[in-house]
Amino acid sequence: MKLLYTEQALDSLQECLDFLSAGVPPGKIQEIRDRIIAKADKLLESPFTGQRDEYLAHLGLEHRRIIEGNYKIIYRVTGEIIYITDIFDTRQDPSEMKP
Repeated sequence: MKLLYTEQALDSLQECLDFLSAGVPPGKIQEIRDRIIAKADKLLESPFTGQRDEYLAHLGLEHRRIIEGNYKIIYRVTGEIIYITDIFDTRQDPSEMKP
C-alpha cells in the first residue's frame, strides 16, 4: 500500500493551518499538523478502518473518513493506493467540503 495526498488535500490542510495562525501558537499548529499526518499514516495499516462518507456518496468513489480532533480526513482506496483527497475542519458546514 502507498499513501498519496492530492493537491486539494494539501491545499485544504494549509487552509486549516493558516486559519489557526490567527490565534494559536506556532508550536501548537505544528502539533495539530503532525497529529493529522500521523492519523492518515495509520491508514497504511488498515485502509478500510474509516467510515464511508455520506456527503460524498453521490460521487460513487467510496470515499471514507477518519477523524483527528476537529479535522475530518477524507480518503479513498484504489487498488494499492490510498488517496487523501481532503482535510476538512469539522466545525465548518459539511456542504463546503470539496470533492
